Amino acid sequence: MSVVEAVKNGARVTALAMMLIAAGPAAHGQQPSGAAMATARELITITGALTLFNPLIAGVVEQAKVLFLQQDPSLTKDLNEIAAQLRTDLQPRFSELTDEVSRLYATSFSDQELKEILTFYKTQSGQKLLTEQSKIVDSSMKFAQDWANKLSDQVIVKMRDELKKRGHAL
Repeated sequence: MSVVEAVKNGARVTALAMMLIAAGPAAHGQQPSGAAMATARELITITGALTLFNPLIAGVVEQAKVLFLQQDPSLTKDLNEIAAQLRTDLQPRFSELTDEVSRLYATSFSDQELKEILTFYKTQSGQKLLTEQSKIVDSSMKFAQDWANKLSDQVIVKMRDELKKRGHAL
């Protein structure tokens, strides 16, 4: 994984974590309407908001498999079979994530706001935003990484110069 991908993935996970923390206890006390939940589900579907979570079940199963393989590599065949079955058996639990993300949207936005946001994403401009946004984020992260590297080089030169002025041999 490249540095840019790591930063991008880290930024997404951080943003998600911040969203979940911000919506934490206060949001759990709110019960959104059925209509708001339905609109929120449609919104997260059209925006692809759950794609970040798609690898979670397989990832958890794979981590557990690796744990057992580290203890006994001879379990590979059985663990591969068990892992495949678990991935299938656990897939319906993905709806728990869908429900929670929908609830977070439905408690963060009014019914009217959800409808307006959904309406926007159904427009040509909204669809273009969904298509172009990941490219823009990727390009932005690459630019930011390159920019930070150049800035770091400049800071190091300036620090070295200042240290030399103060009598430090480098």
